[in-house]
Amino acid sequence: MTLRTAAGGARALAAIGLAALLLAGCGAADRAGDSADSGGAPAEKAPAQGAPGGAAPDREAAKGQAGTGAPDLRVDQRAIIYTGTMRVQVDDVEGAARRAVDAVTATGGFVGGDQRRSVDASAQAELELRVPAAKFSPLVEELATYGRQQRREIRTQDVTEETVDLDARIITQRARVDSARRLLARANTVPELVSLENEVTRREADLASLEAKKRRLADLTALSTITVTFVGRDASTADEEEEDRTGFMVGLRGGWTVFLASMGVLLTVLGALLPWLLLIGVPVTAAVVLLRRRRQRRPAPPVVGPVGGGRPPAPTGPPPPVPATRSAP
Repeated sequence: MTLRTAAGGARALAAIGLAALLLAGCGAADRAGDSADSGGAPAEKAPAQGAPGGAAPDREAAKGQAGTGAPDLRVDQRAIIYTGTMRVQVDDVEGAARRAVDAVTATGGFVGGDQRRSVDASAQAELELRVPAAKFSPLVEELATYGRQQRREIRTQDVTEETVDLDARIITQRARVDSARRLLARANTVPELVSLENEVTRREADLASLEAKKRRLADLTALSTITVTFVGRDASTADEEEEDRTGFMVGLRGGWTVFLASMGVLLTVLGALLPWLLLIGVPVTAAVVLLRRRRQRRPAPPVVGPVGGGRPPAPTGPPPPVPATRSAP
């Protein structure tokens, strides 16, 4: 009975264990199904969450496309000084000058300088026009249509880095001025007060200098400069010819020009010295001539011979010959 009981208990335990395993397997399957059901929505949302990642290449491409157009935007944001010079030959110089003044005024600019010379057909007008940077190129093109353009030169200067550097230096200098003023407010002794006042004055002067430079750069970048020269039909165009020409005639003309210039300088110096030569040279010359004449009229002094028992004058001729002595036999 004992063996039978033990065998029955073993069978019961085996049956219980098998039932537990079956229950565990069912629970795991249920949990897997639940997890699958609950994960279905995130799985469907995954593309939406992954959309930014998927759209990242599109954004990079967009950035690349923006980068191709970015130089224009960056140029607009940079500080650039535009300057230009022009020479235009027109029929009516005064009329062209008035049109140019009206054009620059219409763009919001002004005339910085005006020099005119009216000599019939060789009249000339030189205008310095300050125009907003955005209107620089259109105004240049408009001025070229007033007549026959003979020369045009456009120059640009990028001062962005200088402007940024000035901004940083101004901010730093303002902080230094404020700190010096705070120290000045807490000064107790006279020497300390005087020293801090000098330091505040020096720092404020440096700050004013930096701000003046910044205003100057802002003015140059905000308003471009165009120097246009209107000339008549008979105006000389010698300045447009090449200056490095060579040849005999060129050298001859150059030498003749130098010779005339040298003679002009020499005559100028001679004309400046002539009054002094007349004032000083004539009396000196007369005095020299009188002294020479007096020396020529003065008689020669008489020759005085020896007096009393002086020695006779030495013979001037050769000494007489001395007779030879004979030797004894």
